[in-house]
Amino acid sequence: MNKTRIVVAEDYTVVRDGLCCLLRSYPEFEVVGDAGDGFELLELAENLSPDLILTGLAMPKLSGTDAIRLIKKRYPSIKIVVLTFHSTEEHLIESFRVGADGYVLKRASRSELETGIKSVMNGNHFVSPGITREVINAYLENQDIPEHDPWKKLLTNREKTTLKLVAEGYTSKEIAQMLSISVRTAEKHRANLMNKLGIHSIAGLTSFAISKGLINQ
Repeated sequence: MNKTRIVVAEDYTVVRDGLCCLLRSYPEFEVVGDAGDGFELLELAENLSPDLILTGLAMPKLSGTDAIRLIKKRYPSIKIVVLTFHSTEEHLIESFRVGADGYVLKRASRSELETGIKSVMNGNHFVSPGITREVINAYLENQDIPEHDPWKKLLTNREKTTLKLVAEGYTSKEIAQMLSISVRTAEKHRANLMNKLGIHSIAGLTSFAISKGLINQ
């Protein structure tokens, strides 16, 4: 039997270990790696070429959403299932917009998670029953779904990543190292996003990032 090779991405170690243990209890699944932040997830996707990734959204350093976008661009064959507390239409739409194949709530039963993974591996999209199905159906039928947060259109993807890292407490030098850019460029991204959002303090950016679900409190 060919097992489904899975990478688990979750920032809370206890939760991540629990998920890995749960998935290993199924003979048809094989956990080949686990990641604690978005950048680590990118590395595992490149080095391990898993069949499926199970990831949260509020990941440190690089958000789950940004990681999904980059992974799907580089490795479109990898299936991705989001596992999250967020049951809002906004998070659901954004996840599928960047390439997720499934969306499962963390309050779901183990059987629902199993069903979601198997459904995605069979080439289907899966959404936890607790979420309005009309939302995802409209997206998959290519209907026009409006952006819920205008700020997302204001910032470039690199500025969004910089916002997240700044809110997590990283300095411009550390951000430059993580993004493989110069310190001057990192500072430029920081200044640009502050000007665009009209927020000119680290505390303000942190509060904004928390309110938008980019980082955990």
